[in-house]
Parts: sequence; structure tokens; C-alpha cells
Amino acid sequence: MSTTRHLVNRHRRLATAPPRTAGAGTEPVLGSTAGPVTATEPDPPAAPDTGSTEAEPDTAATDPEPATDTPADAARAKVPRLRLTLPAVLCALTVLLGAFAVWAFASAGSLRDEPARQNAALTDIGRTSEVKGRIGEAVGAVFSYDYASPARSDRAASTYLTGRAVQQHKDMLADVREQAPDQKLVLTTTVTGSGVEFLDGDRARLLIFADQSNTRTGKDEETTYAAAMFAVDAVRRGDAWLIAAIDTFTR
Repeated sequence: MSTTRHLVNRHRRLATAPPRTAGAGTEPVLGSTAGPVTATEPDPPAAPDTGSTEAEPDTAATDPEPATDTPADAARAKVPRLRLTLPAVLCALTVLLGAFAVWAFASAGSLRDEPARQNAALTDIGRTSEVKGRIGEAVGAVFSYDYASPARSDRAASTYLTGRAVQQHKDMLADVREQAPDQKLVLTTTVTGSGVEFLDGDRARLLIFADQSNTRTGKDEETTYAAAMFAVDAVRRGDAWLIAAIDTFTR
């Protein structure tokens, strides 16, 4: 049995002895006031400090972005596509140019054939004035009648009328010729205005405005006045313009 002296000496030795790391299976010293010593794993070495306070992104946690094509790759990809589409574009342009050429040729032909382009009444002032004067004179002669000189009307008709106008004139003046000897009629026609609607070479169409006075010179003299409007088709024979048709705008 240890004495008090032995216990004191043992405590002194333990206090002055260097500390030991207890291994696995080491039992604690009986009578020691220090707690049991447990085995510990060594700490892992610290990562070197790079001086940056920001945490590096965790590349493993995010999905990698798909790689983008370089300009060279895009150019190589476009080359086959251009080779395929360029012939189609050229064919389309050829068709369009051909269609435009056909349309331009047809339009030019229609402009040449258009009556307005051939109407000299819009461009030739001299010929327009000539036909107006000649036809105005002819209308005044053939639509005037004097009961005392019926031959004058006949000469005017043979001088200025041709074609269908010959019979039309006879029909229009039939009543005047019939009544003229009894009523002593004198019919006078004066052209007050005219317009050339169409003039192409030796053909023309005119709109005529005229005043007519019908005088009865018998026992009871009386004069009536009327205005007339009609159209005539004219043709040129040599140096003369003749009335070929008369249009009174009646059905």
C-alpha cells in the first residue's frame, strides 16, 4: 500500500515529464486528474492564399455552354448554300427580264397603235384648221335651200357629199323640198362652231354646231330659228374634203 510520500513523488514526476500522445489502446493513468487523451486526425493542409477574396465558380455544378462557331466555320457552311441558291436566283432574274422585255415591246406597240397617238387633230394645227374650214363651208352649202333656186342645192350636194351622206341628205331635206314651192321657203344654215374629234390622214370626224333660219316668204312672211348639232365623217379627195356620213345622234 502506497504511502503518502510515494504519492507526492509520483505526482512530481508526472508534472515534470514531457507529454505523450496516447496511441490507440492506451489506458489512462490511474489517479491522474487529467482527462483521458483521445487520438485525433491531423488537419488537412490549408490551401495557399492567392490574395483573392472571391470564391471561384464551381464549374462542375453548371452545365458547359455549347461551343460557338467561328467566322471561318460560318463561311465554310455558307459556301454550299450559296452554290445551291445562286443558279436559282439567276434563273429567276432571267425570267423577270424576259417578261419585262415582252411587256415593254407590247406597250410600245399599243402606244403606236393607240388612236390618240395617230390623231393629228391633237398635234397638227394647220391640217385641223383646214378641215374645219372646208367642212364648215360644205355644211352651210348643202343644208341651205332656196325654193327659187333648187338647182343650187343639188350642185352643192353633188360637190360636197359622197358615200352614205348622199342619201342621208335627201332624206333630211325631203320635207323642205316638198313644202318649199307652196310656202316659198328659204332655209339658211350657218355654222357657228366646229371641233375636229379625229383626224388621221385622209379621214376626219367633226362635231358641228349650226344656227338655222327658216323663212316663209309667201303671203304671211314668217321666220323661225333653230339650233342644230350633229357630227359628220369627212374624207379627202384630192384637195377637197367631202362629207361621207352624217350623224344626228338619233336612233
